[in-house]
Amino acid sequence: MGNGDIRVRGLAARAGGWSARHRWAAVGIWVLFVVLAMGLGSAAGRVDVKDSDQLKGETHTAARIIEDAGIDEPASETVLIQARGGDLKATDGKFRDAVEAVVRAVEGTGRVSEVTSPYDTKTISKDGRSALVQFDVRGEPDTAGERIEPVLKAVEGVQQDHEALRIEEIGGASMMKTFDDAFGDDFKKAEYSAVPVAFGILLIAFGALVAALLPVALAITAIMATMGLMGVVSHFQPMSETANSVMLLVGMAVGVDYCLFYLRREREEREAGRDAQTALRIAAATSGRAIVVSGVTVCVAMAGMLFTGLAEFEAMGLASLMVVAVAMVGSVTVLPALLSLLGGRVEKGRIPFLRRRRRGGGSGGQDSRFWTAVLRRVLAKPVVAVVVAAGALLAITAPALGMKTQQLTLDQEFGDSLPIVQTYNRLNDAFPGGSEPAEVIVRARDINAPEVKSALADFRDRAISSGASRGPVEIKLHDAQNVAFVYVPLIGGSDLDKAGASLDKLRDEVRPATLGKVDGVEAPITGQVAGSQDFNDQLAGAVVPVFAFVVVFAFALMLLSFRSLTIAVTSIVLNLLSVGAAYGILVAVFQHGWGASLVGAEGVGAIITWLPLFLFVILFGLSMDYHVFVVSRIREARLRGLTTKDAIRHGVVTTAGVVTSAAVIMVAVFAIFGTLSMQSMKQMGVGLAAAVLIDATIIRGVLLPAVMALLGERNWYLPKWLHRLPDLTHDETPQAVAGASARDGEGEPLKV
Repeated sequence: MGNGDIRVRGLAARAGGWSARHRWAAVGIWVLFVVLAMGLGSAAGRVDVKDSDQLKGETHTAARIIEDAGIDEPASETVLIQARGGDLKATDGKFRDAVEAVVRAVEGTGRVSEVTSPYDTKTISKDGRSALVQFDVRGEPDTAGERIEPVLKAVEGVQQDHEALRIEEIGGASMMKTFDDAFGDDFKKAEYSAVPVAFGILLIAFGALVAALLPVALAITAIMATMGLMGVVSHFQPMSETANSVMLLVGMAVGVDYCLFYLRREREEREAGRDAQTALRIAAATSGRAIVVSGVTVCVAMAGMLFTGLAEFEAMGLASLMVVAVAMVGSVTVLPALLSLLGGRVEKGRIPFLRRRRRGGGSGGQDSRFWTAVLRRVLAKPVVAVVVAAGALLAITAPALGMKTQQLTLDQEFGDSLPIVQTYNRLNDAFPGGSEPAEVIVRARDINAPEVKSALADFRDRAISSGASRGPVEIKLHDAQNVAFVYVPLIGGSDLDKAGASLDKLRDEVRPATLGKVDGVEAPITGQVAGSQDFNDQLAGAVVPVFAFVVVFAFALMLLSFRSLTIAVTSIVLNLLSVGAAYGILVAVFQHGWGASLVGAEGVGAIITWLPLFLFVILFGLSMDYHVFVVSRIREARLRGLTTKDAIRHGVVTTAGVVTSAAVIMVAVFAIFGTLSMQSMKQMGVGLAAAVLIDATIIRGVLLPAVMALLGERNWYLPKWLHRLPDLTHDETPQAVAGASARDGEGEPLKV
């Protein structure tokens, strides 16, 4: 590879050496950093993404108009009154009695305002068997779910008195309460269970309590520090609860992984007979350097989210980037100090029946019998291995070609397990689009001007006559702010494709012919369907820049880190195969429903819009952990004088234990999210878990060694015109760090 004499160098090696020599200072600085970060974050407070900043386009314009006008849209609720069967109609006396009883009951709670009767608002279904009583919940809309219970109980009381009718409530507040009651603890359970699950797996991997605690402690302190930093950074880039959850997920994964890589290498060198100081230097120079390369690559991948222009993605990307950077710095600074302080005490608290795991031979540590057997076959017939493994991954990827993305509707997200979802479906059947109408936010110089009122009336009429809506179209004026809200139920209802066509009609035909003709009038159209469409459009425009940024920078980092064009190219190709396979599994399970019941999911016909890009960025970053670690070990063995094939065997087999342990932890943590009730969270958990599993087995255990075996010495190819590139390789073999030099068969320093 043309790197000259072997010598100890590199940021990770120097950082590890300094920390080992100044142990208490390194630990003290880390503790101070974590405490300061948390203190500063607490003092600064956190700024979350505002609704008006979530999206660009019309949705953003509408949110800005509402915000500028100082209008707080109240949480709206609807009571669906529906004949259970027979000939009962909304015009019948029994039906009217029930409507009046509902109106009296909800008004009697003192928690609502603007109660309207279906006989005044004409909210009676086409078949005359369903009607809607509508009202607003008093107080802040964000906390309406906490105040809605008395209203729900009042409606239930009316239902008990009118058994011939179905009387049920739905709306923002009632849904908020239902979901909080049913799923409110889902995320907390997932987040809290991630730590004991990771600790349990580490305990099995290391067989010692202290050794297992170190990675978890590093991950938790990195997460705590990042939480504080998020508060400070949020004043420049607003954060969100979603960003918090993603940060915790990524922080736990990389924090444990990085510490695991470092700790296993240090133990391995000690088991090979080296003294504690030398073992620590080797771990710092080799695994420490792999952590830095991997960490920078993950940070670059996370930075790709900043190019989406979507506030939620930008928050997730920045939060993930910060926690990876903090975990990386902690791994190469405080971890060597702790290992130096603990010395042999890192083995304290050994689990008796796991003692056999300590026994390993030579510098290679514990060779995996399974992977040794696999490697024997892969390296014996690399062409067959490449064809079979690549063919299998391409077959798994194939369903992804038909991927359909959309925002999941209520019934897709939660299935029919909750009564309120069934209410949602009945409401959409009786009043298509009524549960999620398009909202036209009209702002004018004078909202009561004759030409504006005429345009509003024309818009209402044309919305129905054009076929975009069956009505009723409701207009709510805010005279003081010169703003009007127009609510238009879209034909198509919960079928987002049909509802999207109705929305296009409103935007492209109805609005220009009515409100668009009045000077000085703004009329952006928002709502769930509009938000979904605007989100999709913006995300589609971001896909190519984000993909290009992540791939190009990852390629450049691998090229500089290994000074091999071949390694850089194969790294990108293998990672893309891994991501493609994850996409294929997602589509097969969640879109087509193949084997969905095995993971407690349903085939909902679509993948949630944000997931493919999110998965690409996360997986492309995380998969580099294993890749850099394994290839670094292969290169290290080659520098030591082994043939390329022997170096491959040594690198893959000796890293098998740590890669397997790291992968099991990641798969377990991600799989926890796959157990959540929401289909979108199931999709994220299953997608991440499947990709990591594929990456740690088929990619790193079969394809990578097979491809490298086929390429032979061409693995280390770097064109002469690229020799001027900065040299970020590490040449630290155990012999070099211990004071020896790696030399070839003629006694010359080995160049790879």
